[in-house]
Amino acid sequence: MAKAEVAVQKDKDIVTFDASMFEQDAGKGLENIGQDDLALPFLKVLSRQDPVLDDLDDAKAGDILNTVTNQTFKGKDGIRVIPCAYQRRFIEWAPRGQGTGAPVNIFTPDQERPATERSKDDNRDYVVGGNGTYIEETHQHFVLVIDGEMVSTALIAMKSTQLKKSRKWNSMIAQRTLMGKNGPFNPPRFSHVYKLKTVSEENSKGSWHGWEISLDGMVDNAGFYQQAKMFNEQIMAGDVEVKHANDEVGEDNVPF
Repeated sequence: MAKAEVAVQKDKDIVTFDASMFEQDAGKGLENIGQDDLALPFLKVLSRQDPVLDDLDDAKAGDILNTVTNQTFKGKDGIRVIPCAYQRRFIEWAPRGQGTGAPVNIFTPDQERPATERSKDDNRDYVVGGNGTYIEETHQHFVLVIDGEMVSTALIAMKSTQLKKSRKWNSMIAQRTLMGKNGPFNPPRFSHVYKLKTVSEENSKGSWHGWEISLDGMVDNAGFYQQAKMFNEQIMAGDVEVKHANDEVGEDNVPF
């Protein structure tokens, strides 16, 4: 009888886990984490020369890589994203193999930039009278990546051959209209979902993979919409720091 009583007592001590406790303790343990302690993931198209291919068994050229998690997405299948904000920047880089790998300078469109001269050899805009530094126009697309019932923040940096894709995407967003109670209006950037795949491209100097962008549909998840709006507000307030790194290979190294 005593054994049975002990067994009953043990059952009474078992506490059923309730996931709502996570919400009750929301934010705890994150109080001292600022932007300097976080890394905003980049989404980039893998090139044939990318060394990460040696470490990821299932990845291949043309796939899409999350640079923080190392998660890859098949380029032919693509990813669904909500564009949240856009920035145009001019980034000055040290010559390949020199410096820290971080930008020498980052200029906004309204800031004065050093004079540059385009090289016929690689079509880069080198700083006149400089020590080999060059400036690249870079379009920064801040997005939410939709993965099932979850979303995560990321940045897509487009430059060189992909600037045309960036301008086309911006045009697709800017030209979208909806009918409201007062007539047609332009919805916010984060009102629609877009599908991003990769395609093979080439010119006289070689071949590479680039972005292919198409409209997927209107955002129909209120939670996703609110997160996209919040991400937009953080970017506009300057609360999101972008930490660029100059990879030796990648979509920034495709032929011009």
